[in-house]
Amino acid sequence: MSKGKIILGIVVAAVLIQFIPYGKDYTNPPVVSEPQWDSMQTKVLFDKACANCHSNNTIYPWYSKVAPISWLVAFDVEEGREHFNVSMWGAQRKNKGDEAAKEVKDGEMPPIYYLPTHPEAKLTQSETQQLILGLEKTFGSEKEHDKD
Repeated sequence: MSKGKIILGIVVAAVLIQFIPYGKDYTNPPVVSEPQWDSMQTKVLFDKACANCHSNNTIYPWYSKVAPISWLVAFDVEEGREHFNVSMWGAQRKNKGDEAAKEVKDGEMPPIYYLPTHPEAKLTQSETQQLILGLEKTFGSEKEHDKD
């Protein structure tokens, strides 16, 4: 097979996948309720680093409308909201707020692949520590819940 046919095949596939509807619905559901934040600083840091996937206030960048990136963005937002959504506080059955501080402390959140395209989510070491403490004060921690 010639290089030209391979390139043409890739271009045709790239165009065709744009018609797959998954990842194209960019609606933010209404905010039902929010947690009682321990401080405004915690909320500001959370909004900066976490809210795009863990609230109903997602800001979708231009590239989130192009497949297959749109599929990844849709999946990440769906997963993030399913596990921990501050816009559904008290209304969502499974809301793992007590795990939030640990995820940040362990370097699992925000995911490393998220930061290059969202440099605003990169917190300083001091901000990260403030966020961890604020999340623990707001939502508790896994350790506290293990004692129950």
